[in-house]
Amino acid sequence: MKAIILFAVLNISLASQGQSSSDTAAVKKVVIAFQDDFNDGSFKNAVNYATKDWEHINPGGGIDKGRDSVLKLVRAVHQTFLKGVSMIIEGMSIRFITPDVAIADVVHQISSYKTPDGVTHEHERLIKTYVIVKQKGKWLLAQDHATVIQG
Repeated sequence: MKAIILFAVLNISLASQGQSSSDTAAVKKVVIAFQDDFNDGSFKNAVNYATKDWEHINPGGGIDKGRDSVLKLVRAVHQTFLKGVSMIIEGMSIRFITPDVAIADVVHQISSYKTPDGVTHEHERLIKTYVIVKQKGKWLLAQDHATVIQG
């Protein structure tokens, strides 16, 4: 029994190393910056919150690698069928994997939109996983992956 308790205490302390209220706030700030750019549609601030090797996995399973490539795609999409679409955060949980790596699982509510194939999406919710890394003392988005919540 003592071994189990010791193991649990060690795992908790290892999982939380590097986690501080300022780190948590900085990670949240990255998620909110992404959401603000999504809502604006221009992604004009991405150089301030995303790594150069940012990888983006969209809800359809498409993958783009590298900030320039990701920005080209998301800007094009937000000038067409996602123009004027916005999202809000319903809930967020943040977990620090190491002192320099955080995972943010975020549920977003998305406003209505119609895809190029004519399908209307209403009251859609996404679960997005953001991988946020600390580079040179600054938290930055390294990867995001969006999945539509079914039901």
